Amino acid sequence: MAEGTPLLQLKDVHAFYGESHILHGVDLEVHRGEVVTLLGRNGAGRTTTLKAILGLVGRRTGSIRIGGTEAIALPPHKIARLGLGYCPEERGIFASLNCEENLLLPPPVAEGGFTVDEIYTLFPNLKERRASPGMRLSGGEQQMLSVARILRTGAKLLLLDEISEGLAPVIVQALGRAIRLLREKGLTIVMVEQNFRFAAPLADRLYVMEHGRIVEGFTAAELDSKMGLLHELLGV
Repeated sequence: MAEGTPLLQLKDVHAFYGESHILHGVDLEVHRGEVVTLLGRNGAGRTTTLKAILGLVGRRTGSIRIGGTEAIALPPHKIARLGLGYCPEERGIFASLNCEENLLLPPPVAEGGFTVDEIYTLFPNLKERRASPGMRLSGGEQQMLSVARILRTGAKLLLLDEISEGLAPVIVQALGRAIRLLREKGLTIVMVEQNFRFAAPLADRLYVMEHGRIVEGFTAAELDSKMGLLHELLGV
């Protein structure tokens, strides 16, 4: 991949669930090592954008390039092999497996994944609860496990959907520290977030979505000058 080429690039992406047309020409770029946040009200198309990147919608058109590879026609398992990790809003923890079994379950998609010890250093709560059944983990512990599970696979581009939703402030702070550390390690992160106060300080760039389109995009340095617009669009 040529230097300066976006790690992830969407051009004129449309996505459909059956006859429902959800995304209407989404354009965005994410560069290696960035944290990019998708903001918007419920129903704006943010989660569908992540699912379109992964091929988890009924139909998609346009261009989605990941690491220079055109992925619009690839099935989800081949897209994952391009180095993607997805942390869904519903977490997907297996109740009958213990914490460490859940952690070890996903196969690697690339070299260089976190070791179990590195994950336990990042999330000490999981080490303490490693023998606990998934159903016995708190919501915050399940969210940490959902993020940790994709780190072990070697994914370098992480798609995180509402990871702070419904969690206690102390857990949200821990997740924020983890995201900063992952960025320092060179990982690239795209976050869908409703919690503006959590997402804004972490992001290098932010996109605002409305009605299945990107309506605004700006850098963290421009955030203060965009607060009036964000209040109008998001009510923050």
